[in-house]
Order: sequence, then structure tokens, then C-alpha cells
Amino acid sequence: MQESKKRKRFSALKNSVDRIQRRIRNLQKRSARYSWTRLLIALFGVVAAYLTFSLGPGWLGWLVIGLFVTIFAMVAHYHRLVIEGITRHKTWLQIKSNHIARMKLDWDRIPAPKIKTNKPTDPIAKDLNLTGPKSLHHLIDTAATYGGSTRLQSWFLGKDYEPSQVYSRQALVRELEPLSNFRDRIALNAGLAEKEDKETWQGESILRWLETHPARLPGKLLIFLGSMAVANIVFLILHLLSLVPALWLFTLFLYSAVYLFNYQIVTSSFDDALDLEKMLRKLVAVLNCLEKYHYHSKPQLAKLCEPFCTTKKQPSNYLKRIRRTVAAVALKQNDILWLLLNLIVPWGLFFTYQLNRYKLHMKPLLVEWLDRLYELEALNSLANYAYLNPGFAYPEFVDQSDLSDHVVFGGFGLGHPLLPDEDRKTNDFSFRSIGHIGIISGSNMSGKSTFLRTLGVNYILAYAGGPVCATAFQTIRCRIFTCIQVSDSVNDGISYFYAEVKRLKSLLTELKKDHEWPLLFLIDEIFKGTNNRERMIGSRAYLQELAKGRGVGLIATHDLELVELADKIDGLYNYHFKEEVFNGKMVFDYELRPGPCPTSNALKIMQMEGLPT
Repeated sequence: MQESKKRKRFSALKNSVDRIQRRIRNLQKRSARYSWTRLLIALFGVVAAYLTFSLGPGWLGWLVIGLFVTIFAMVAHYHRLVIEGITRHKTWLQIKSNHIARMKLDWDRIPAPKIKTNKPTDPIAKDLNLTGPKSLHHLIDTAATYGGSTRLQSWFLGKDYEPSQVYSRQALVRELEPLSNFRDRIALNAGLAEKEDKETWQGESILRWLETHPARLPGKLLIFLGSMAVANIVFLILHLLSLVPALWLFTLFLYSAVYLFNYQIVTSSFDDALDLEKMLRKLVAVLNCLEKYHYHSKPQLAKLCEPFCTTKKQPSNYLKRIRRTVAAVALKQNDILWLLLNLIVPWGLFFTYQLNRYKLHMKPLLVEWLDRLYELEALNSLANYAYLNPGFAYPEFVDQSDLSDHVVFGGFGLGHPLLPDEDRKTNDFSFRSIGHIGIISGSNMSGKSTFLRTLGVNYILAYAGGPVCATAFQTIRCRIFTCIQVSDSVNDGISYFYAEVKRLKSLLTELKKDHEWPLLFLIDEIFKGTNNRERMIGSRAYLQELAKGRGVGLIATHDLELVELADKIDGLYNYHFKEEVFNGKMVFDYELRPGPCPTSNALKIMQMEGLPT
């Protein structure tokens, strides 16, 4: 049923893409017609003007020119609307195509996250492929801003989440999941804003700008100059009525001298207003649909977006005010009008004062706007992931005090979300109690490492607030520790084995901590950097020490000797993956089974590749 639902959504997206492509082709044809029409209007206008000036009175020639210019301007206006429509539809097409790429795991067509990351340095991120190219973050992140992308990544890399935060995020993701049009509208507005300025929009740029352009409040100066302006007018009127001598010349001189001394503030405020208006226009483009959206029956979303809906504090409201300031200060470009206005009243200084007020009022509001926007973008990424994978389940979080009827960690139909649907194999698995440790044995390439990553990635997804790749999933709050992809360091002079030992020592340290949450640990091929004899001695001792700690975990190994420890250490259980050989080829079913692995395939692989055995 869930597979059918996903196919329907995939089909609906394909139909949307086809429909948008048809609209783009029609708009491009219309644009071409408008281009020819504009060219013909220009040519006919030139010919008509020439004939009119040659054969008729001059005023008629100017009338013809005015008529053709008007017609040309009208056609150009409608042509511009068509071009804007093409841009809008192309952005919409890209959004829908990106959804299809995410469903198919077509990595080359999935946009890279806005936050650029190299190879992850965090061991868990590296082991579980959480960040970087073709990672969990790459797959899920749909944020249009650096801040939103960073927020989502922090959820994947975080280790100490309060359960209340996770519950709140999951509730919001559930509420946002069916709102695909809402999410796409936000992405569309952000995409159009980015194309307009040809750069990725960063909300922090406004905050940095406000820090480097602090408000210069000429409050007392404005009161003084305002009083002087009133005095100028009063003394001028009284002088014209012959009631007082020309005192207005003295007050005007004093007014002008003080104004010119502080004129640099007005000059810089014009550039400030233009910069602020430009940056805020991008923000409003992103938040436009949030201000206008009706949040009926969406209480969690309404609460999150509340700062955008308070009329007096809406970003668009501040944009309108700043645009009025820009328009008022823009009169500076007309020297004569600017001089007359400022001789009568401190025009430029008044609007500088207004701009400074907006800066002071906006700064705390902007911090909240950006925080809510980044939170929403990260939540939208998870909600979009849930929408594109309707077969995935939302995890159930279990209290540690209620483990009698629940498992510590695990679920049904567990699969790896970074594998395509057609290649993904699922398994049922759970840790029944604290202290449950599993040894997974099996041949090379049988699926041991992938299964470790499957558990780890789904745990990360669960506590990020999103759905997991399973049909059902339960977990208590755990800490997570992995030792899967250890690497040596030439620069630091650390060998592979020593790096592995350091990592495993860190695991024991973490396991022995007096912490309210147990540890979930995942280890791949323990002590594989040394010889067989020492590996077996070290592995036995290490597993005995692990069994004393408060945690659950899996250790993958191809050393069949280790499986014997399950008979000697309480809480240790064996599982395995197996393979078959058909027609000279290795065949794996990737099905997790109880008990130790009955086969190995190293010699078979060597023999198949023509090596002596």
C-alpha cells in the first residue's frame, strides 16, 4: 500500500514536470512573438515619424512618436510579464525535478546543500555518512538559506537533545508533511529572490550590516534644527509683515551652518537606506507566503510563524517604511529640489532619524525572524523527506522507566535511507534490554557494515524529528557512539591500529560515564589493524569490558572465533548474514538471521578472481 502511495506521488510529480514544461514552451513562443512585435513597432514608428516630419507639420510628427513610444512601452510591459512567467515556471520546474531526484536518489541532480562541507571530521558523521556529498544531509536538505541548512545539519550532528525538543519537532514535521504546496511556495520565492540577485541569500548579512552600520541617532540635533526651521518661517513671516527686522537671516545662517556641519550623516544615510532596502527585500521575498498563509487547523505551525503574522512587526511592513525613506532621501538626486526642501525643513536629517529608528527596532526582530525561518526551513526539509517517502514511519519514543512492554531500540522493516528502493533490503531487529550486545558475523560484502549504519542513521533521523526508514520504530533516549570507518593520519603520525585503539578507548570512557542515558554503540571489525592472535585476545577482553557497561550495541566481525563468546558472556547474542554461490557468482540476500555465521567467503572470492588458494 505504501509503495503504491509512493508510486502515485512519483507519477504526480512527473505529470507536474510535464505540465510545467509545456507551459514554458508556450510562454517561450509567446515571448518570441512579443519580440517580433516590438521590433515591428520600432521599425514602423521610425518610418511613420520620418514620413510625418517630411510631409506634415512638426507637431504631428511628435504626436506619432509619442503614440508609437506608448504602444512600444505597453507591449514591452506585457513582454516583461511573460519573461517573468518563464523565470517563475523554470524555478518551479527545478523544484519539482529536485523532488523526483530525491525520490530516485539521483545524486547528480540533487542540489548540494547551501552550506558547503568537505569530508566530515566528526567520527559519527563520517561513519554514518551524515554530511558531505551523497550524505543524509545532502539528500534531505531543501533549505534556501545557509542558516536553514546549518540548522538541519546541527540536528543530525547533535548529541544532547532534550526529549521535549524532539517531540516538538516531530509534531511540526507531521503537521507540515501534507503541506507540499506550502513548502514549494517558500522554495519558489527563495529561488526567485536568489536569481534576482544572482547570489545565495544569507540572512546573517543583514545582521552583519546592522553591526557594521550602527544607528546614528541625531535626536537632539533634529529637535534643534526643527526648532530653528520653525523660527526661520516665523521670523520670515513677521519680517514680511514689517513687525520685526530681518532676524530670519541670522537664524537661517545658524540653521544652515549646523546642518552643513552634520551633513555627512545625511549623505551616508542615503547609501545605508539603499543597502538595507535591498537586503530586506530578499528577506520579504522569502517570508511573503508566511505572512499571508492561513494557519487554520495548524496550531504548531501557527505558533512557529507567529512573528511573521503580527501586523506592526511584519517584515513587509518594515520594508514599506524603509522604501518610503529611500524615496524621500532619493530626492537628493535633484539638487535644486533637495536644496529648497532642506532650507525650509531638515528633510534629510528627519529621514535619517527615521532610518536609525528602524535599525534599532529591527535588530531584535530580525534575530527572531531569522531564527524562526531557519527552524522552518529545517523542518520543511524533514517534512518533504517524509512526503516523498510515505512508507517511512515516525518513531515512538519510550521512557526508560517503561521498558517492560517496549524495546530499548529497534523496529520492523529497518532499511538504509541512502539506498535506492530497488536495492534496499530490510530487516527486523531490536535490543530487548539494557546490556544487550550483538555480534554480527558474516562473509565479506554480506551486509554487516551497512546494517550497522542502518541502525545508526535511523537513530539520527529519529532524534532529528523526522521519519525513519522502517515500518515501525521504537527507541529510548540514548547516546550514540560509532567505530566503523577509522582512518590513520600521516600528518599526525598515527597508524591505523593506534587510531582504532584510541577510538575504542573513547568508547569505553563514554560507556563508563555516570549518565542518565545508556550508550548505543556500533563497532565494525574490532581490532582489524593487528594480527589474528592478538586480535582475538584483545577482542575477548574488550567484549567482556563492554558487557559490564550500561549500553546496547552491535559488533560486526568476520572472525568466527568471536561468536563463541556468546556462550561465556551474559547479554551477548549472535546474528549473521550469509551468502550462496550460484554459477560461479556470490549471491547475498542481506537477511539478518540469529546465530553465528556458518560460512565464509574469502577463499571463494580469491578463487573466483584467479588467485591461488
